[in-house]
Amino acid sequence: MAGNLIARSVHDLTAGAWFGGSLMGAIGLNGAAAESIDPAERTRLSSAGWMKWAPIQTAAFVSHLVADLAIAWENKERIAKQDGVARDTAIKTAVTVAGAAVTLYAGVLGKKVEKLADQGARGATEPSPDASDELKAAQQQLKMLQWAIPAFAGLVIILGAKHGEMQRPKNVFAGLKS
Repeated sequence: MAGNLIARSVHDLTAGAWFGGSLMGAIGLNGAAAESIDPAERTRLSSAGWMKWAPIQTAAFVSHLVADLAIAWENKERIAKQDGVARDTAIKTAVTVAGAAVTLYAGVLGKKVEKLADQGARGATEPSPDASDELKAAQQQLKMLQWAIPAFAGLVIILGAKHGEMQRPKNVFAGLKS
């Protein structure tokens, strides 16, 4: 079997970790933390869980990018010659980088929420009415980002599947540039 089985596997598994981890965090971790009786514990517990996930997420991102480079290197001629592959590669790269930036920014906001946890909250992304403007702003942004992140990750998975479909022999032959 010629190709990059390991790189493709790492690529798909790390995108799956990004998608699943972010979705589980938004639904499971943040949802469970919101059930804490102590309002200060809600943000502290959520922050602690996200901080435990951060090293795994970082390793997944790095591994994903390395796998992307290996796959692109293996397919450099196809990227150059098959109609639409270079465009879709650029789009997938842009979506991946944008999603990584959004994920990183969510981590920065999460650190801010962790620092202000003693103010208490209704939930991990739901501020209490008497919270500071700084905490309210961070939580409101996190409320949107917790859904944007799995959307980016899901789109990366879909674009990866599209790349796979473009490698079917009938699609390669149909898309070869003269």
